[in-house]
Amino acid sequence: MYTEKTALRGAEVLSSLAQIYPQLYLSPGPESAEAYRRIVLQGQEAPSRSLAHFSTHPEDSLVWEKTPAGVVPVITLTAREDFELFVQIMAHRCSPVPIPRTQGASTLDGVINWTKIRAHKEEYLLANGPEADWEREFERFTADKANYTDALIVLSVGPYSAVSAEKAGMPEGEWLSASHTIRKIHECTHFLCRRLFPELKDAVWDELVADATGIAAAFGRFDPALEELFLGIDATAYTGGRLGNYVEEEDRRQERLDALARKIHGILPRMAAVVDGCRGKGIYEPAIRLEEEIGCWKQP
Repeated sequence: MYTEKTALRGAEVLSSLAQIYPQLYLSPGPESAEAYRRIVLQGQEAPSRSLAHFSTHPEDSLVWEKTPAGVVPVITLTAREDFELFVQIMAHRCSPVPIPRTQGASTLDGVINWTKIRAHKEEYLLANGPEADWEREFERFTADKANYTDALIVLSVGPYSAVSAEKAGMPEGEWLSASHTIRKIHECTHFLCRRLFPELKDAVWDELVADATGIAAAFGRFDPALEELFLGIDATAYTGGRLGNYVEEEDRRQERLDALARKIHGILPRMAAVVDGCRGKGIYEPAIRLEEEIGCWKQP
C-alpha cells in the first residue's frame, strides 16, 4: 500500500493503487457494473484480486507533485492500453468507452477512498467505545467529501496531443520528454485551478491555461504556434484536433469551431505575454496569472 510521497515504479504502481481502489481489479464491461457499484458505493471487496487485464511496464511510476493547491499523486502508465483501461475503470465507472487518441491524460477528482472511511471508523470507535453511534458519525464524516475522496492524475506516454515529433519540429526523444512534462504540468494545473479558482469554469479556457503552463514548464516560454498544433487550429479555421473535445455537441459544427479557432488565435499572443512575465517565479505562476486574465477570453 502506498503512502503519500512514496514514489513507486513498475508493477508496484497498479498493485498498490488497487489496494486503495479495488475497482481496478475489474475489467471494463457490462458484467462488471454491479461489482463496481458494490465496491465504490458500499466499500465491498472485489470478487477477485487479479490485475491480469493490465500489462504493466517497468517504467510505470507513481510520484507526488507539489502545487500551490496541495500535493497530488501523478500516475504514469507506459502502455497505452493500460492508460485506457485505467481511465475506463476510474473515470467511466468500468465502462469500455472509447478513449480518444488525442487524450493522453486525465485528472480524476472525487475518487472515493474507503480506506479513509475505515480508518476514521477505527479511530472513532477506539475513542468513543464499541457502542458509539457509528452510523450517525458516518453521515457526519461523509457530509464533507474532502474527508473521504481523493484526486488522482493519470498520464500516458507518447507525443502530446498525438502531435508527431516532426510536426513539433524536434528530435523524437526530445519531443517525448517534453511531452511528458507538458502532460504532467497540464493536469496538475487543472488540479490547481479547480481548487483555487472553482468559479472560473470554462472548458476551452481551462485547456488553454493548462497547455500554456505545461508548454512553459517544458520550454521556458509559451509557443502559440505549438498550441495551435495541439488544438488543431490556424488563424482562420479549425483543422481537426483537441479543440473539438471541449465544446458541446451542438457547437461542433464547422462554422462554430472555425469562429472559436479565430478567437483563440487572437488571444494567444496576449497569453504569451502574460507567461513571459512569469519567468523565474515558479512553474505554476503562469496559471495563476492567466486566470486573472480570464476577462480577455470572456469578451465577445
